[in-house]
Parts: sequence; C-alpha cells; structure tokens
Amino acid sequence: MSSAVATLNRLYAWKVRGVRWIEIIGLLLVAAMVFSVYLAKAAAAREGARIADLERQITENGQRVRLLRAEVARLERPDRLEALSRGAGLAPVDVHRQATAESLPNLAPIPEPRPVVIAPTPPTAAAPAVEAATSVPEAAR
Repeated sequence: MSSAVATLNRLYAWKVRGVRWIEIIGLLLVAAMVFSVYLAKAAAAREGARIADLERQITENGQRVRLLRAEVARLERPDRLEALSRGAGLAPVDVHRQATAESLPNLAPIPEPRPVVIAPTPPTAAAPAVEAATSVPEAAR
C-alpha cells in the first residue's frame, strides 16, 4: 500500500513548468463547465424567445378570431338579411302557393333527352365510288 500511496504522491506533485498537472486538469474542467453553462443559457434564451413569439401569435390569433366572430354576427343579423333580400326582389313565399301531395308529379323536372351517338361505319370497297359521285366538278365551283 505504501508503494501505491507513494505513486499517487509522485503523480500529484508532478509539475509542468511550475504548475501541478492536477491544477491544469482542474482549470480545464472549470473552463469546460463555464462553456457548457454558457451554451445552456444561450439555448434557453433561444427557446424563451421562441415561446414568447408563439404566445404573441396565439394572442393575435385569438384577437383575429374574436373579430371574425363579431363580423359573422354582424353579417347574420336578420334585419340586414331581410333588407338584402328585399333589395334583390325576394319575398316570403305566399301561403296559398304551397304544393300538395297530388301536385308533386307535375312539379318534377322534365328529364333532359339523352344525346344520340352515331356509331362510325366501317370503310368499304364502294367508298371511292361514293366520293366520286358526290364530288363537285371544278367548273361548278
């Protein structure tokens, strides 16, 4: 055990240019801790700024939602809608213009006719003769 203690004492007393190596290692560890604390504070400041920006956006969006809800309430006012409908020539339906169950088939829309599709005819040997018969002479043009 005395040899181990002697070895540790020699390592502890070992000096580099008059400074013990344990002090150099301690100083390097302190510098590393200061640097890591600086990095942690910088990262925390960035996150804090990001959180503040998000909170500001949430507040602005809340205000925008309140303004839009107020605008919807203003646009959906019954007296405003009634004035617009009267200006467009719309009026409430007359009570006497109600349809009965018997008159519903007469009110059904008439279906539109289907388009007629003509199938193409296959070419035949008589086709050149038909073209010659239907062509207009040069002098008639």
